[in-house]
Amino acid sequence: MLRDEFPERLCWVRRRLLGCRAVLVATLAYGMTLVGRPDFYVAPGGSVGHPGTEAKPFATLEAARDAVRGLQRSRPTEPGGGVTVWLRGGDFVRHAALELNSADSGTAESPVVWRAYPGERPRLLGGRVLTGFVPVTDPAVQERLSETARERVRVLDLASMGLTNLSVMKSRGFGRPLTPAHHELFYGGRPLTLARWPDEGAFTTIAGFPAGTARGDDHGGQLGGLEAGFHYEGDRPRRWRDTRDLWVHGYWAWDWANSYEQVVTLDLEERRVITAPPHGLYGFRKGQRFYFLNVLEELDRPGEWFLDRHAGRLYLWPPEEATGSDGAPPEVVLSVCEAPLLRMVDVSHVTVQGLVFEATRGSGIEIRGGASNRVAGCVIRNVGNYGIRIQGGVGHGVRSCDVWDTGDGGVDLSGGDRQTLTPAGHFVENCHFQRQGRWSKCYVPAIHMVGVGLRAANNLIHDHPHCAILYGGNDHLIERNEIHHIALETGDVGAIYTGRDYTYRGNRIRHNLIHHTGGVGMGSMGAYMDDCVSGTEIAGNIFYRVQRAAFLGGGRDHLVVNNIFVDCNHAVEVDGRGLDGSPVWRGMVHDTMRKRLADVPLTLYRERYPALKSLDAWYGPPGGPALTGDAFRGVPPEDNVVARNVCIGKWLHIYWHAKPEHVRVENNLTNAVASFRRAPGDPPKATDFDLAEDSPAWALGFERIPTEEMGLQSDELRENLARTRRP
Repeated sequence: MLRDEFPERLCWVRRRLLGCRAVLVATLAYGMTLVGRPDFYVAPGGSVGHPGTEAKPFATLEAARDAVRGLQRSRPTEPGGGVTVWLRGGDFVRHAALELNSADSGTAESPVVWRAYPGERPRLLGGRVLTGFVPVTDPAVQERLSETARERVRVLDLASMGLTNLSVMKSRGFGRPLTPAHHELFYGGRPLTLARWPDEGAFTTIAGFPAGTARGDDHGGQLGGLEAGFHYEGDRPRRWRDTRDLWVHGYWAWDWANSYEQVVTLDLEERRVITAPPHGLYGFRKGQRFYFLNVLEELDRPGEWFLDRHAGRLYLWPPEEATGSDGAPPEVVLSVCEAPLLRMVDVSHVTVQGLVFEATRGSGIEIRGGASNRVAGCVIRNVGNYGIRIQGGVGHGVRSCDVWDTGDGGVDLSGGDRQTLTPAGHFVENCHFQRQGRWSKCYVPAIHMVGVGLRAANNLIHDHPHCAILYGGNDHLIERNEIHHIALETGDVGAIYTGRDYTYRGNRIRHNLIHHTGGVGMGSMGAYMDDCVSGTEIAGNIFYRVQRAAFLGGGRDHLVVNNIFVDCNHAVEVDGRGLDGSPVWRGMVHDTMRKRLADVPLTLYRERYPALKSLDAWYGPPGGPALTGDAFRGVPPEDNVVARNVCIGKWLHIYWHAKPEHVRVENNLTNAVASFRRAPGDPPKATDFDLAEDSPAWALGFERIPTEEMGLQSDELRENLARTRRP
């Protein structure tokens, strides 16, 4: 008897004898086999009533889930078991999340694994594959298109495919709550551009704002009031016939705060735009960047599209490539599902391996609570929100995944208890992140870490509009990552970024390679310790062609040691903004920073991080009278250490109320032209920066940096991704 036949025959016997349902019988059959780790199978071509064997797989993921639950109930104390659910290749189209809860958990000895069948590519797909595009023949629509677009744009009646009740756009961006994205269109696996003006990569600027609406911006400038709107230049909008769903996206006041706003009034005579409430947080500044989007008349180049929500028609100018790598037409997918593709709540010891999560309007995967779950060797791409969100629980990990083209961030980790400094132990390692922040742009990093005791290691992060790694909290470890080409659309941001809290202590940024950063306006930094955040260790990193590499923005007790700086401007910068008497900075250290000190148990924190005690001289001792009014003199950037670093190019800049005595500078090699074994390549490798044996840095106490351990590392999961991943 074949191995696969035995459970099926046993199921048939049990059905005849006991009258059980097929799924439950299959569960019992597998539980009675001599194989220590039972298997279930599910396939897009499976059938309802199949027992979940390799020959007769389940039809749905929910059927497989229920079978696992039944098996777990039948052997609650059996050690060393576990179960594997094998997903066959093809699309599992999702209209809602696959929901797992505590009943779907494994144990440390008996984990539950959901994984791809060897050599195959199962995909949880939150969108619809679209076919049937035809040339535009409606004269009214042709008249709205440019002459060059009329012969090239194609249209699809979505109602003919059963797609009705189309979503409306919602405001998103800086200061906005996370919300499912509106529908998006993907072609050949890449997101397309919603028709806009100016075209992708370009902006127009705010020409001004109505008289009498200006107010101060707390930095000596002027902002126009949000309710009154702003003026634009030129007469381009006169071409637009239907502006019911017209939107604008811009960096309205600052280069680090963007948002999408619906246009409620487009005054062609005054050249004025008024947006819908609720308005943004700041105001409109003359000269800031913005563009219009969701305009049919601006569908004027390959790779753009437009959704007429009212008529239920989708218009597309296909990208120039006509076929995919296999000779077939590229796949066209419209995102539809607004939920995460997989949601795990209070689940423990479950591994998800080798799957593709794609084209949802929400996040790819959400994990809340539970313990020791793994997302391994998966592809998460073309999602509207985050790739993976992990909230609470302990010991969850994301390993060797590709997270590409997300509307918001990549992986969002939160966990641990800042009141007790209990670590969560979550980690993200050996993952490849590219093109995050497609929509929200700012503060939606590839990796976001909040809480206590989280780790980001050996990741590759690039092509991001803002920051690569953003963290808040304590005792985090950020190590051996490679980061490049970030801050491509924003300014005043860091590749690795945190700020505005004296109690964020115990964090280590070590052995990372950061190179070729962008930045507009105020530019970008490598490791940005913004707004008086303090107590970070920045050690053993390589900064190459970074604008301002290690930036200490008013904070205290930082260690900048054993780093290599090449062609940076400057290598290290230290300012003393905490001593500035202007309202914005005085308010920050007098009110915001003081409150955040009060929000944590200071006795515990002062025991764990003794340097916090030095703040007593500036705020007053715990239990004693607080220093306020004229007695409060601000907080200086004291006790920073810059030692044993190697630098080629601009070195140290101390300014804006900071003084040399605030920084201990020792044993740095600042003329290191002949110190490397070879010249950096293009693109550079971390090993390009290995010091030569005769470098003078060794005599100054420089310690070898493990350059060979930086960036992505080859493992079985990554090799599997390369074999099964589509271009």
